[in-house]
Amino acid sequence: MTKLRWIAIGYMIALLIAASLNYIPGLTDSEGRAFGIFALDIFDDLLHVASAAWAGIAAYLSHRASKAFLFYFGILYLADGALGLATGSGYLDMGIINYGVQDLPFTFKILANLPHIGLGGIALISSHMFDKEV
Repeated sequence: MTKLRWIAIGYMIALLIAASLNYIPGLTDSEGRAFGIFALDIFDDLLHVASAAWAGIAAYLSHRASKAFLFYFGILYLADGALGLATGSGYLDMGIINYGVQDLPFTFKILANLPHIGLGGIALISSHMFDKEV
């Protein structure tokens, strides 16, 4: 098993955990925000589960499929986080369509979009760093 396949498995696990945040007692506040920062809705849960399935299937199939997953996932999530940072709404969960541009404090935007920026950036870098199948 190559490093990229292991990384894809790690993404599958992380994304399944993200999808489960709303369903673990004590992790959401009275307004339904996970860790008091971001509200995850059914669109977010479906996005995370679909992304986890994509990661798991890629890891199962091959090094090349894992590389493709990490590259395209990285671009999609990094761009979503950047849009969220700029506008307060991302596109992957249809937030920009449902809520439009939101006037939110910049610190809040950073905290709310850091997971997608971080996951996307690490995935994109990993797809290039561990390019060789070993």
